[in-house]
Amino acid sequence: MRRRARRTSINLEQWVPRTRLGKMIQEGRITSIEEIFMEGLKMREPQIVDTLLPDIQEEVININLVQKQTDAGEKSRFKAIVAVGNRDGYIGLGSGKARQVRTSIEKAAMDARLNLVPVRRGCGSWECGCGRPHSVPFQVEGRCGGVRVVIIPGPRGLGLVASEVAKVILGLAGIKDCWTRSFGSTRTVPSFAYAVFHALKETYSLITPMDWVK
Repeated sequence: MRRRARRTSINLEQWVPRTRLGKMIQEGRITSIEEIFMEGLKMREPQIVDTLLPDIQEEVININLVQKQTDAGEKSRFKAIVAVGNRDGYIGLGSGKARQVRTSIEKAAMDARLNLVPVRRGCGSWECGCGRPHSVPFQVEGRCGGVRVVIIPGPRGLGLVASEVAKVILGLAGIKDCWTRSFGSTRTVPSFAYAVFHALKETYSLITPMDWVK
């Protein structure tokens, strides 16, 4: 189950930072999301992402009804998986549980903001060589549970050769052209979504010649 989510209502005007990073952002000492990742700082407030990336978008990837047996009886809750991204090199994926669907989506959206990561983009396809950041710079692989996903660089104009869930996550990350291969229990949507997310995180696992120049 996937549907477009409404933007989570986070009132930035009433935001009172509780962390040192949040106070630095409100004081104007940090003005971009890149500074946070370059300094290796940890984001613990979702308002940080909304302040530095006001154009961030979110999509509901999956909603499931989960049940737990307790001493008082059977307890049912909804579990939502939400992806957020600005379609320009940043992606986050999170989950949330609640008795109501809307509350679970809001929790998942906030969790996804706290899990936001940068995605290295490039033109890693030998068929293209245009040098534009339309794909991934090299082949990456991600795993979660019994699912393994491989993202392969594609030439410009190819599009996203992937499943519907992978297309949503790749699109929010700003990837426009690539091939994907998946193995294992791909019908398990949460594990598949996190496998794609972990593969995108791996784009910064290798040091390229451009990193030495920087």
